[in-house]
Amino acid sequence: MLIKPNANGFVHPVASEITTLSAYQSRRDLIRLMATGAAGAAMASWAGREAWAQNWTPPGQRTALARVNSTVAGAVTMEKVTTYKDATTYNNFYEFGTDKADPAHNAHTLKTSPWSVEIEGLVKKPGRWALEDLLKLSAQEERIYRLRCVEGWSMVIPWVGYSLSQLIKRVEPLGSAKYVEFVTLADPKTMPGVDSRVLNWPYVEGLRLDEAMHPLTLLAFGMYGEILPNQNGAPLRLVVPWKYGFKSGKSLVKIRFTDKQPVTAWNRAAAEEYGFYSNVNPTVDHPRWSQATERRIGEDGLFARKRKTLMFNGYEAQVGQLYAGMDLRMSF
Repeated sequence: MLIKPNANGFVHPVASEITTLSAYQSRRDLIRLMATGAAGAAMASWAGREAWAQNWTPPGQRTALARVNSTVAGAVTMEKVTTYKDATTYNNFYEFGTDKADPAHNAHTLKTSPWSVEIEGLVKKPGRWALEDLLKLSAQEERIYRLRCVEGWSMVIPWVGYSLSQLIKRVEPLGSAKYVEFVTLADPKTMPGVDSRVLNWPYVEGLRLDEAMHPLTLLAFGMYGEILPNQNGAPLRLVVPWKYGFKSGKSLVKIRFTDKQPVTAWNRAAAEEYGFYSNVNPTVDHPRWSQATERRIGEDGLFARKRKTLMFNGYEAQVGQLYAGMDLRMSF
C-alpha cells in the first residue's frame, strides 16, 4: 500500500476509535499505591490474585459499552471493552512461556519492586529513572486502545499511563537521534521462558523517533484502573495501538536513542515474517496466514464471523501521515 498526500494534505474519512476514558475513578489511588510500593503488597498472594482476576468486575465493564470522548480526533465513539479476565489470562509474553495461558500461570515470579529504567544513547540527559519518578513525570490518563495481535486476535483495553513523548521531551534527544530502542527484562531467575531458544534474549523492540513521539504512543503503568498485572507487562510497558501487539514491549528496563534502526527480536528471528514497522495492514498478509480479518477475544465464538481488520488498526486518521509516500508492502 502506498500512502500519498493530496493537495489539501491528508484526508482520512475513518474516525479513530482510540479514546480517553473518564469512567474510572481509581487513578489517584493507582498512582499513590504504585509510588509507595503498597500495590505490590496488596497483590502478594498469587492465589488471591487469581481469584481477583476471575471475579473482579472493573467499573467500566459493568455495562456492555463504555461511552468515551476522544482527545485526538474530537469524536465520540462506543467501544466494547474486553473483560478483565480475558485480558489477563490470554497473553503473549514469551519470557513466561509460549502458550497463551502460560504468562498468567507463571508471571507471579516477576519482582517489580524496586524497578528502574535506564535512558541511554543520543540524549542530552541520559540516566536511570526509578519507577516512582516515572510515575510522577506526567498526569496519568485512562485510554481505551485496541490491541491487535499478528495471529489474528484482538482486544480492547483501558490502559492507564501517559504519552511516551512526555519522557522523551524530558531527556532531550540529540538531533542525530532517529530511532528509539526498547529493551525488556530478561531474568532467568524470575522468567522461565528466558531459558528457551524461541528468541534471542533480551526482547528488543524499536520505533522511529516520530512514531515514539506520537501522542497515541503510551507508556502504560496500569489497566482497568488498576496496576498492570505481571502477565500484562508490569510494572511498565509500551502500548503502540496502530501496530501489532509484539511491538509494545513489556517490563521495560532500558530505552536507548540511536541513529540506526534497531534490530528487533522478531525481525532478527524471522525477518521475512516480521518487519520493523509491523503496522496493522489488512493488505499485507503474514506469509503463513491472512491479516485481512481478526477475532475479538471473548466476543466471538469459534464459528462466529470474523471482523475486517482496519488499516492501522483503526487509527489511520491519526497516524497515516507518518508513512506518507512509503510503500507499506515493502516497509511492512
